[in-house]
Amino acid sequence: MTGIHSPESNHDHHHHHAHGLVELTNVNRAFIIGIGLNFLFVLIEVFAGLRVHSLSLLSDAGHNLADVGALALSLLAYRLLKVKPTEKYTYGYRKTSILTALFNGVVLLVSIGAIVYEAIHRLFNPEPLPGGIIALIAGAGILVNSFTAILFLKDKEKDINIKSAYLHLMSDALVSAGLVIGGILIYYTGWYWLDAVFSIIISFVILKGTWTLLKESLRLSLDGVPPDIDLNKVKATALSVKGVLAIHHLHVWAISTTQNALTAHLVLDETTTMPEMESIKKVLKHELEHQKISHVTLETETRSNGCKEPDC
Repeated sequence: MTGIHSPESNHDHHHHHAHGLVELTNVNRAFIIGIGLNFLFVLIEVFAGLRVHSLSLLSDAGHNLADVGALALSLLAYRLLKVKPTEKYTYGYRKTSILTALFNGVVLLVSIGAIVYEAIHRLFNPEPLPGGIIALIAGAGILVNSFTAILFLKDKEKDINIKSAYLHLMSDALVSAGLVIGGILIYYTGWYWLDAVFSIIISFVILKGTWTLLKESLRLSLDGVPPDIDLNKVKATALSVKGVLAIHHLHVWAISTTQNALTAHLVLDETTTMPEMESIKKVLKHELEHQKISHVTLETETRSNGCKEPDC
């Protein structure tokens, strides 16, 4: 039985490495801009909320401050992706990107709960609110959060950590939109309970995306198969390689939010030579790269030597 870890060619290694650095630089820039703009907006909301005694603005400022912290954690996780492996952490700190996405999902869920709780309280105890000022400040919030969310838009389906940042920002933009509509209606009608109603509606809209994020990040943190990996397709790809009779002990998991790993046993014919074995592995590893699996460890065996599985 032979076990060989996937050695990437120098060309492929440099190509992927350079591409990764470009993406990492762009993501870092997006996070820094998002953190800076949102923290500035939090200060504006706190100042305005204290001046007009608006609980809704202060609550939204607290929600936005929590999101600034979540963005900062996501940025830290991406910085840790660059930390080299050590003897104690052979994968480096890449897993922190998954744990951060899980934490951000929990924070979003808690934030939604806090918004709904406060909205229900205000629904039964409406307070006079300066609708015009609320609408004006919330309008600025839509611009800030929408602009920073757009920075993550094209990459949000490639990485759940980026997706969590995008959801944080879009949820803030939606909350601000609700505040704008509520502020305008309150200004003209005096129906203060509208603020609470809009908050509850928006919270349920945010909940759908948050629940998906939470499920995906929890799956990856438990070393489940990444959502974009189809095990049946992986098996079919392996069996399509000439010389592979069967594949078993197949495991696929996420090293980080951007890298996946695979280990498996390949069953080959007894007459397979060493050069043929190496060729089979090289072809399969190349095919798996197209399925977003970059770290591959394969063991080979024959039906008469070591393989006791039914599919042998």
